[in-house]
Amino acid sequence: MNTHLRRAAVAVAAVSMAAGLGACGKAKEAGGGDTKKEGKGSLTIGLLLPENQTARYERFDKPLIEKKIKELAGTDTVVLYENAKQDASVQQQQVDTMITKKVDALIVDSVDAKSIASSVKKATDKGIPVVAYDRLAEGPVKAYTSVDNERVGKIQGESLLKELGDNASKGQIVMMNGSVTDPNAKMYKDGAHSVLDGKVKIGKEYDTKEWKPENANENMKGAISSLGKDNIVGVYSANDGMAGGIITALKSAGFDKLPPVTGQDAELSAVQRILSDEQFMSVYKPYKPEADAAAEMAVALAKGKALDGIAKSAVDSGTQKKIPSIIVTPFALTKGDIAKYVGQEGFFNRDEICTEKYKAQCDSAGIK
Repeated sequence: MNTHLRRAAVAVAAVSMAAGLGACGKAKEAGGGDTKKEGKGSLTIGLLLPENQTARYERFDKPLIEKKIKELAGTDTVVLYENAKQDASVQQQQVDTMITKKVDALIVDSVDAKSIASSVKKATDKGIPVVAYDRLAEGPVKAYTSVDNERVGKIQGESLLKELGDNASKGQIVMMNGSVTDPNAKMYKDGAHSVLDGKVKIGKEYDTKEWKPENANENMKGAISSLGKDNIVGVYSANDGMAGGIITALKSAGFDKLPPVTGQDAELSAVQRILSDEQFMSVYKPYKPEADAAAEMAVALAKGKALDGIAKSAVDSGTQKKIPSIIVTPFALTKGDIAKYVGQEGFFNRDEICTEKYKAQCDSAGIK
């Protein structure tokens, strides 16, 4: 509800009867927002994504969310989009802009899950329900969707151990975790440690500032210098961008054969590295179910509807209990898995993957 209509509604209720206010309160309680949009004009929904270094956000998340919102709420629905480019203060300003533009709901993938809390509260106080997307933002968010993030770390750790085999006892691995400002990074790390601890020696471990490949590259150079390249048998990399920086450092150090390197996000460059035996694996997180869930919850909240029939589970953040949630299952992606995903919505097609440089690898992997 926009500010003028809200004030008018309150004034009418005040001069009529207290019951009117009670009914309004119940509607807000049930859906986390106003009910005036139900069948009365087009919606405006804000979408804030955290960065553009990871190719998934612009390539998949944004168009998939926009498409689903319009399918659910009508083609006249307006989606206002901003990308914070890894700057938490910029994202806070973007929330302010969305509040000023009086969006009916806001989907936020936070740069910094803690610092965004005050912005989430500000939006909520203005009657704008916030859906936390991919990363669990703190503050009074009304809903959350992501993949099973601890499972991501377990998949990475299990895949790495399987690939190492007997080599797990013959050297050390390097762990390249994500940014400490991302709550998902801790879940990936915890999942990986639950599998790796006691099975392989972790020679060096890093929390990589801002998930940047160049920071992972510098960390990997330091690990090689400290441990010696002959003692490194594998690398746990929390995502594909960092895996690229790590592999560049490994190549520069003159490894005769690259040790297995994990990843996450199934980025195009990572898929091509996997085909070329440079990167061992990634984690494919089906973006469409996650994007669809965010869109469905945002549209429902914007219309003042409850989420009981949509979100089947609940999670707790550092500041909020029992947040309605939809959690998506991730999958390991090794060379043998690529062909079955090619062309699916939320994955790449053959022409994108199999450029001239990778044609032979694609043929060998049975990608048609």
